[in-house]
Amino acid sequence: MTINCKGLLIDLSTPKVMGVLNVTPNSFFDGGKYKHESDILSQVEKMRIEGATFIDIGAYSSKPNAEFVSEKEEISRIVPVVDLVLKHFPDTILSIDTFRSEVARATIESGAALINDIAAGNLDTKMLETIAKYNVPYIMMHMRGNPQTMQSLTDYDDIAKEMIFYFSEKVAQARALGINDIIVDPGFGFAKTTVQNFEVFSKLELFSSLHVPVLVGVSRKSMIYKSLNCTAQDALNGTTVMNTLALTMGAKILRVHDVKEAMECVTLYNKLNS
Repeated sequence: MTINCKGLLIDLSTPKVMGVLNVTPNSFFDGGKYKHESDILSQVEKMRIEGATFIDIGAYSSKPNAEFVSEKEEISRIVPVVDLVLKHFPDTILSIDTFRSEVARATIESGAALINDIAAGNLDTKMLETIAKYNVPYIMMHMRGNPQTMQSLTDYDDIAKEMIFYFSEKVAQARALGINDIIVDPGFGFAKTTVQNFEVFSKLELFSSLHVPVLVGVSRKSMIYKSLNCTAQDALNGTTVMNTLALTMGAKILRVHDVKEAMECVTLYNKLNS
């Protein structure tokens, strides 16, 4: 199970870690923390040293009810960061967290290696053809609506079954366009209640029926900190527990704020399975 990132084959038979770098002023956990070049480079270097295979850069907060950011503003925020990181760390595998095809195009042309789309093409009809044109790996997430409306769209008859059907259609659509490297993300916290998040998590192994790698992103999310009656800042231990469980249920990529701790989960999981 490999994906091709700018000619480099990444073997996902051994789970990998994706470090999160938000360059937004309003992300739920680290908003506004990486405004200066020195802060950005320091965090990228830290995540690389700690073992991140991918660095995921986002310039549009997708937390519930996040404020709208124009496409022009998103590009102006993110392209300079891509340029900066690749200037100092040229071998970094950069993932771009965006649902807009023009942002995807601009960042890929600046050197990004893969696209992480919370909407799986539903919020931009040109996204899939853009991915196919540039032939980059594509992470497609499950979500209903958009960040401003998703929390009102949580009515499901059988959430896991509906999500498998959703991804089956999306994977088929992508394959028809010639997109080879596809990763699915259940989208914990997106158009799902806390109860639904745990229901989907408990059925994570079902997603292996899609025959594509599964990414899990639960890092410091409300499903953890609300369950533990704490804050996102205090949710690292809970995140580590959930990441460990995700690995045992087939997750191939952990998307996290805390790379060191996630790598420890992967290391111990690999020891257990060696």
